[in-house]
Amino acid sequence: MNQDFDADVIVVGSGALGSNAAFELAKLGKSVIILEAGEHIPRWKIVENFRNSSNKGNYNSPYPNEPWAHHSYDEQYIENTGSFEFRPGMLKLVGGTTWHWAAACWRYLPNDMKLKTLYGVGRDWPLEYSELEPYYVRAEIALGVCGSDTQDQSGQGGGAFPPRSSPYPMAPEGDTYLFQRLRERMAPAGYHFIHEPNGRATEPYDGRPACSGNNNCMPVCPIGAMYSGDVHARHAEQAGAKLITDATAYKLEKGADDKIVAIHYRSSTGADVRLTAKYFIVAAHGLETPKLLLISEVANSSDQVGRNLMDHTGQGLQFIADEPLWPGRGAVQQGGIFNRRDGEFRKERASVKHSISNNVPNIAVAKRLIAQGVYGKELDERIRHDAARWVDVSTVYETLPLQTNTVRPSRTRKDALGIPMLVVNYEVGDYVKAAKSGVTEDYAHFVQLMGGTVVEDNTGYQNRDHLMGTVIMGANPKDSVVNHECRTHDHANLFLATTGVIPASGTINPTLAGVALSIRMADIIAREV
Repeated sequence: MNQDFDADVIVVGSGALGSNAAFELAKLGKSVIILEAGEHIPRWKIVENFRNSSNKGNYNSPYPNEPWAHHSYDEQYIENTGSFEFRPGMLKLVGGTTWHWAAACWRYLPNDMKLKTLYGVGRDWPLEYSELEPYYVRAEIALGVCGSDTQDQSGQGGGAFPPRSSPYPMAPEGDTYLFQRLRERMAPAGYHFIHEPNGRATEPYDGRPACSGNNNCMPVCPIGAMYSGDVHARHAEQAGAKLITDATAYKLEKGADDKIVAIHYRSSTGADVRLTAKYFIVAAHGLETPKLLLISEVANSSDQVGRNLMDHTGQGLQFIADEPLWPGRGAVQQGGIFNRRDGEFRKERASVKHSISNNVPNIAVAKRLIAQGVYGKELDERIRHDAARWVDVSTVYETLPLQTNTVRPSRTRKDALGIPMLVVNYEVGDYVKAAKSGVTEDYAHFVQLMGGTVVEDNTGYQNRDHLMGTVIMGANPKDSVVNHECRTHDHANLFLATTGVIPASGTINPTLAGVALSIRMADIIAREV
């Protein structure tokens, strides 16, 4: 390393994407510094916090919420100005938000990546599925993904799809009884049930034990069978990377040649530090990454930083079936119904995915019954009866990048370090609204097929915590922030490792694609440093 620099590469953020990029670089002998706004919290402490929490339904409650490192459920952290209350479950600690995800590890379809070309709406990715496929394989190995290699994940009932060059690292877990019975009763009506590939060990893997079915993936896997970003933060450190916690990046410093020359961070103790590097990777979540670019006044010649915010805006259905299905055994979700994932209809309306939730439903069941005035022995009996028959469908819609859906630094709210917090403006687009009637039809059919009694079938649009678009990827520097390498158009040595680069949302969780892109960018940087 040139001793004029503090590191070859500085990575801002220790979540799954940043830590995977850092590990790939460190194991190749590059000097790497990782900056993390939060602290390292051991798993046992998070589990203890959850057990002691009085608000079990708040998945952020077991995690730190510091005045200098807020989690996203802090009311002061995000100010919403649109009609939709946009509040995803973001965390700030070593390992990031994958501490409390459901570990869904889907691949995008080739058609998802050519939305504009094929269907005339939205945007295309500036790279082909075939270019990303080898990195999907590496991401699946890194995260320890279990999955089925035989299913058509497009939901159209064909052969194995999308194309794969290598099998999943692990076989899928056995189907839950809930999943079996729903499929047996609903598949004859034409619904295609697809197993969800997930970052959950079905055998000992990379120091992680096999899943034992705790059903506590959200807010925390108590044994670490589910992948979380701290795995690769640890791997990166073991490979030689330096991890600095309590280090909130607040400025990227631009040099005379338009390259980034330094990053500035502050700590809760009052330290204000400037670090230099040859290359910089910002991996600070789909909200914080554009904020850092905007307050630094970099990478925004296109005026697209902080625009095009997408979530898989969703809705839900809960009903009580006519037979015991026993949800709550095993992982919190195992798959779902994908009939509406792809097709010519995407020219006019969003694609849709219905996931089958497998959470223990007792709290939701009890709240409903108590609100109805049920108490005592009858309450106990009804909880047992209803919880055994509870069906929870979580639906997501494909969304399009709208420039008016934005994230901006706040002009009125600052954290304890004096750094601006966030203002989000989000509206549900017409493309989503056009698909809602089909979802309503599906819901009615699901209830009919299962002899169900509806609890709630119009819960309104909901957050799904799948942030995309805010530093959008594209071939044209005039309408995008990064190119196909995730390199910013404006600064040759600044890369963005965030699902915020994704330009077309599809209906699947974007984390695996984000990790694949991060590993790919690490290869590119390693060749240049």
